[in-house]
Amino acid sequence: MTDPVLAVGVDAGCCVRCVICRLYDSRLELLGYGEAPARGWNRSRIADQNSVSSAIREAVAEAERLAQVSVEAAVVGIGGAAVAGGHHRGVYEFGRPRDIEPGDLRYAFERATRLRLEDHRLLLQAFPQDFTVDGRAGYRNPRGVRCARLEANVYAITADLQDHQFLVSAVHQAHLAVEETVFEGVAAAYAAVLPDERGRGVAVVDIGMQSTELAVYDGDALVAAASIPIGGEHLTRDLAICLSTSMEDAEMLKRDYGCALLGLTGDDNLVEIPSHDGRPPREATRRQVNVILEARAEELLEYVRAEVAQAQMEQSLLEGVVLCGGGAKLSGMCDLAERILNCQARNGLAIGIRNWPEEINNTEWTVAAGLSMYSARLKQKLGSRRRAPGIVGMVVR
Repeated sequence: MTDPVLAVGVDAGCCVRCVICRLYDSRLELLGYGEAPARGWNRSRIADQNSVSSAIREAVAEAERLAQVSVEAAVVGIGGAAVAGGHHRGVYEFGRPRDIEPGDLRYAFERATRLRLEDHRLLLQAFPQDFTVDGRAGYRNPRGVRCARLEANVYAITADLQDHQFLVSAVHQAHLAVEETVFEGVAAAYAAVLPDERGRGVAVVDIGMQSTELAVYDGDALVAAASIPIGGEHLTRDLAICLSTSMEDAEMLKRDYGCALLGLTGDDNLVEIPSHDGRPPREATRRQVNVILEARAEELLEYVRAEVAQAQMEQSLLEGVVLCGGGAKLSGMCDLAERILNCQARNGLAIGIRNWPEEINNTEWTVAAGLSMYSARLKQKLGSRRRAPGIVGMVVR
């Protein structure tokens, strides 16, 4: 590529974040970024489309101001209760044995993505896993192999049709076209995990405000995707209820004194709990705060472990677990993840974008970065993926 191309990602979750990059000679460079506080969401679903659209406009306008460009389209992330994943298979009977051609691989893949969905569901993304040739599984690119029956195994992510339409309409109302909608767990993996790491087995856990998105990779193929109905807001709410304080004060306590694992902080230290209506402030030990946080964080990671076990990946996460999202900033989350999932854990930061500033070099911006990178790869590979044989030519990854 010789002419610069804009690659824009919009993470339209409970805090809207926009990243504008420039793709030039296969290099991605940050031009601008912006964020706006969450409005119009309720339990990871859009409750007020106008408010969501207004927040998107604010975030995009801030990013445009820094980048000194005007954007027209973006790749948008989606997650929460609207999303589900599952394995599917497409069968192509040749009728007589012959050599497999590139078109056969694509046709088998297309048959696998012809899902019989309920009326309220739509296919969001489909990821090839491997091919089965005359009953022999595990072929990544069986081009030229002689057979009579070809099966394509794919992992498909679906979304609630109405929720998807609300999100797309909110983006359109913000005067942006939608290039593609991408599962936020996949976007986080796109930004924070290298291809070699996906090949060795890794789980990406994006802990948002109201839900957590999970993507598990093995052999560079997506083998599991799920949305867990627990997020950072649930930890804050637990503190607010148990300590009889407001959500704002509970968030402050979580941020300044909280830890997801007992024993990593001075548990006997006292912290001040703000009171209202003229009442004097109260005190609690850090242990009281952390017991509450650990219980909910443990519940979340137990859900993750169950999904990993269902994908039969308990002993195969050689690259461990990568934590993204605002919830990953809670002290002790990596330590707790290592204890529960029995593998190494690290925070997932954006990799591969030039001029990425320190002020946004944290887990909250990983999804937005991944959406921008997906937009760049979508444009870069638009022509080449039509010509590439096998799995590589079927999806942008």
